[in-house]
Amino acid sequence: MTTPDRPHPVTGTPYPSPVPPGTGWPDDPASPDTPVAHDAEQVAALAAAARDLDELVARQSVCRACPRLVAWREQVAREPRRAFAEEPYWGRPVPGWGDPAPRLLVVGLAPAANGGNRTGRIFTGDRSGDWLFASLHRLGLARTRTSVHAGDGQRLLGLRVVAPVRCAPPANKPVPTERDTCFPWLVREWELCSSTVRAAVALGSYAWDSTLRTLAALGYAVPRPRPKFGHGAEVVLAAREGRELPEILLVGSYHPSQQNTFTGKLTESMLDAVFARAASYAGLRASSSQ
Repeated sequence: MTTPDRPHPVTGTPYPSPVPPGTGWPDDPASPDTPVAHDAEQVAALAAAARDLDELVARQSVCRACPRLVAWREQVAREPRRAFAEEPYWGRPVPGWGDPAPRLLVVGLAPAANGGNRTGRIFTGDRSGDWLFASLHRLGLARTRTSVHAGDGQRLLGLRVVAPVRCAPPANKPVPTERDTCFPWLVREWELCSSTVRAAVALGSYAWDSTLRTLAALGYAVPRPRPKFGHGAEVVLAAREGRELPEILLVGSYHPSQQNTFTGKLTESMLDAVFARAASYAGLRASSSQ
């Protein structure tokens, strides 16, 4: 079931919520013919068979493999928060986005129910995203200091944003089976970017653990015991013997959630320092735009 059409905040074009694929939503990577995964086995098969990023993100954006997440993301889309009651909601999995040949990957957790689940873009349209994009803009890694909706002109410069879970979960807490079902999407996305990626920033412990797991799946030697997450924690990972892969610097940062930013656990200078360190290692020229 979808809602009556409401106008997109950027284009003015009316859409139902959730938005059907291939109906003109800004930056929608899918078409009505994009194959849909309905279970974990199909996710693994469709991810592995994706020939490039365009094909992969299209398949990510129509996935229906996790019944609990599908039900929740679509319920939120049909019953929007009052502040966004006049907007259409994307209401689908939110694919990775950014530079198609990134030097740096930013790994989050999952889309926010009234953020990415509404806008169709990870970290866009919520307070966490406000902090993230402001920091990237200060360092010259994002075109604008805010990102409010797909189609708003925001572009990431040399980096890409991904998430271990592509659907908004209830209480922002995916369960292990949902994380595991979604895992092949992340592995394949990183694999398709592997020729250029040299660093990653993990926003929170969930992202840190997921990144280490992804790198292990791709053939990297992850130390044992596994490196512990912390703000500013670093580890350089090299390929296992017999694999030819570039070294990757992984840097941890507290997630820019309201809980962390309102309490001062994470400050602007702390977030900027993490991104500056990762960008420098990756060969990106980060410079203040203030």
